[in-house]
Amino acid sequence: MTGKIGSTHYTIEIKEQAVKLFLEGQLSQKAIAEQLGIRDADTIKKWVHDYRQEGVLGLRKPKGRPRKRTEGVEAELARLRMENDLLKKLHAELRKAGIEK
Repeated sequence: MTGKIGSTHYTIEIKEQAVKLFLEGQLSQKAIAEQLGIRDADTIKKWVHDYRQEGVLGLRKPKGRPRKRTEGVEAELARLRMENDLLKKLHAELRKAGIEK
């Protein structure tokens, strides 16, 4: 998975463990970050917020802009057939004009 240069992506298990430790009050954000190898302690605060809003699903949902949907196989096939027909017509016109042999 790609993101900003230098960004780190954490597994759902790490996120759940960090949220659990924080909510149980066992450790501070900084201590949790050091223990679990999380770059920025403020990230834990964001995970806790997401967890409180939507539960575990809040930790699993994708972040950022959604990816473009690719066209279906049928739509792609129709588009390619149309392109082929246009190229055949162009080829025939060029041959008539004597530009292409």
